[in-house]
Amino acid sequence: MADQPELPLPAPPLPEDVPPLPARMINEFVYCPRLAYLVWVQQEWADTADTVEGRVRHARTEAPPRPMPEAEALDAEALPFTVRSLELGSERLGVVAKCDIVEIEGGRVSPVDIKRGRRPHVEGGAHEPERIQLCVQAMLLEEQGYRVEEGFIWFAESRERVRVVFDEALRARTRAAIDGLRLLVLSGRIPPPLEDSPKCPRCALVGICLPDEVGFLVKGVPSPRPLAVQRPDALPVYVQEPRARIRKEGETLVVEVEDAAPTRIRLADTSALVLFGSVSLTTPALHELLRREIPVAWHTHGGWFLGLAQGTGHRNVELRTAQYGASFDEHRCLELARGFVSAKIRNARTILRRNWRGEQPPERELAELAHWVRRAEHARNRDELLGIEGNAAAIYFGAFRNLIGEEALARGFDFTKRNRRPPADPVNALLSFAYAMLARTFTVTLAMVGFDPWRGFYHRPRYGRPALALDLMESFRPLLADSAVLTAINNGEVQERDFVRAAGACALAPAGRKRFIACFERRLAQEITHPLFGYRVDYRRVLELQARLLGRHLLGELPRYPEFTTR
Repeated sequence: MADQPELPLPAPPLPEDVPPLPARMINEFVYCPRLAYLVWVQQEWADTADTVEGRVRHARTEAPPRPMPEAEALDAEALPFTVRSLELGSERLGVVAKCDIVEIEGGRVSPVDIKRGRRPHVEGGAHEPERIQLCVQAMLLEEQGYRVEEGFIWFAESRERVRVVFDEALRARTRAAIDGLRLLVLSGRIPPPLEDSPKCPRCALVGICLPDEVGFLVKGVPSPRPLAVQRPDALPVYVQEPRARIRKEGETLVVEVEDAAPTRIRLADTSALVLFGSVSLTTPALHELLRREIPVAWHTHGGWFLGLAQGTGHRNVELRTAQYGASFDEHRCLELARGFVSAKIRNARTILRRNWRGEQPPERELAELAHWVRRAEHARNRDELLGIEGNAAAIYFGAFRNLIGEEALARGFDFTKRNRRPPADPVNALLSFAYAMLARTFTVTLAMVGFDPWRGFYHRPRYGRPALALDLMESFRPLLADSAVLTAINNGEVQERDFVRAAGACALAPAGRKRFIACFERRLAQEITHPLFGYRVDYRRVLELQARLLGRHLLGELPRYPEFTTR
């Protein structure tokens, strides 16, 4: 049986609406089929220092295309010459490629591929994916009638040139890789992640693929390695000064306010632009923000989240198709909604235990909330779940006053019950503003991951309401919004004078809002030990991680969505 020859299974032709496969994707497929699927089918991407440097090095080879002579016109006696940035394609193979350099000498042509790193000390001088990518280029050249016997890989860092001979064995592996990727694209099923692979930590998409996390949740493999992603330096920029004007100047945003020196913020340091009230933004500045996929969020002067502007958005159609399909399935909506509500009540119990300042321990409140957790996990429909959530909220906010210190109570931060639209006292004003901030943060995160933030599972879709953002923020309301409010009140970061009152309503004044925004952002940046995966991660990253885990569940990789609850 060991000597029995294999019968190759060529893939069927790609449909007309599927573009040809780039040779780079053949490389990715050989390296990791899941990576190729994420990049090509789901259009996922994340830059690292390595990928940016690689693009820069390739850009240096770009040149105005020199005409490639016809194969019949090649003169064996002519002097050697090169062609740069040659684009090739084949309908038969369903593949396209861009050759960095093509060397022509003595009637033969040799493709040269440029790689940014050092030559690896492996057999053949290069890894299999790089050799196959170069062989794809050779096969495309041969379809045009050229004679191609060998090619070269140039490693820029070590400045070494590796010769690759296109023998029949390499060509067979290349054809198998092309057929394998075509079959994978047509299957519409993402391959499973690699298990404990050394390839994963340096992969640009490790934070999107989540190989260890998916393996841990599906197969119970060893605890995930810490997320090997670079810590982003970019942060949100908040502008709330009335009549402020924002314009673009070079690589910076310039914020101009009457009778004040302009403030300059580097675009590279900006993750989002958040505007309150009557702040104006020039068209060139908006265009640059959209081009860089930096979202712009608008709030009313009082803090109500109005909406979001971003670039063309994420192109992962598979994820949104799965989201829409699940949102019309009442059973799946109820299953997810049970998790959202039960996790919210669990985390509310945690906040009560951590911050209790009453004379007697909150044994009764904790027991009642535990009862409603169990009821939420077995709710029979959405209406029952809404009632359970309301009963749990009444218990939680009925005890919320005992989480506020005596000094803060004396300063005017007394609290009797939760009310909104409009909030009637400083504590309710802070809670409403914190929830608006959290809704905006989740809306930006979900759009960045590829979801439609406006179509949810528990919250019904309604004009102007980001239903999915409200769904996912349920479990984080106590941990992020309520916790930030308690910190700002008990630490004296906001004072009673930081509020304005009119017609029975209470709202934060600009100075108090500025200090609370700083408190809220500190909470998002706080590092914790993930209760499920065991590694250190900040809350801002946790929000993205939860959104991506929801995507893995909706796409069928995870049997259930793992809610985030702390002890």
